[in-house]
Amino acid sequence: MPKVAVFNVSGSQVGEVELSESVFGIQPNVHVLHSAVLLQQAAERAGTHKTKGRSEVRGGGRKPWKQKGTGRARQGSIRSPQWVGGGTVFGPTPRSYGFKLPKKVRRLAIKSALSSKVIDNGIIVLDQLAFGAPKTKEFAAILNNLKVGRKALVVTAEYENNVALSARNIPGVKFVAADGINVLDVLAHDQLIITKEAALKVQEVLA
Repeated sequence: MPKVAVFNVSGSQVGEVELSESVFGIQPNVHVLHSAVLLQQAAERAGTHKTKGRSEVRGGGRKPWKQKGTGRARQGSIRSPQWVGGGTVFGPTPRSYGFKLPKKVRRLAIKSALSSKVIDNGIIVLDQLAFGAPKTKEFAAILNNLKVGRKALVVTAEYENNVALSARNIPGVKFVAADGINVLDVLAHDQLIITKEAALKVQEVLA
């Protein structure tokens, strides 16, 4: 089982915690991670793109000139695709880009993401993290004490409103509760700051 140091908000080590081998200690599966990231990014696409076909463009109801006798190519509408201002051929229409992955694959992906943070020493476990009131300055000081780099994902066992409000104005820092942890957020941030309670909750669900 991987052992990870536990720190307090002052940046001092106060102990160690043994994390589950099946959640934080597996060999990351790069292909599954890639599929999971694509899944999330595809789900975030609006898919509202739209162009007008020849039947939707305004005008063009009358035949521009008679079929024969003019010496010009026959035309049926000034809104045909070859005309300027005409309809678009095979243009995009609203659609959903979402797709599905099996539940076991999704679980393997989040395990791979968490394990990669342990391997890269990109995980910091806190004994606790709570605020009596929103304090961005105090939160920034905690990050400084922990020597956290530019981008950090902060995870607590339950949603802490004061922690969320304290973190939201710090560039590169994102807060989620343990039940909202996901592959894209874990991989997109350099450091994973997770409370001991949250780490145990995550591994209880995924183990």
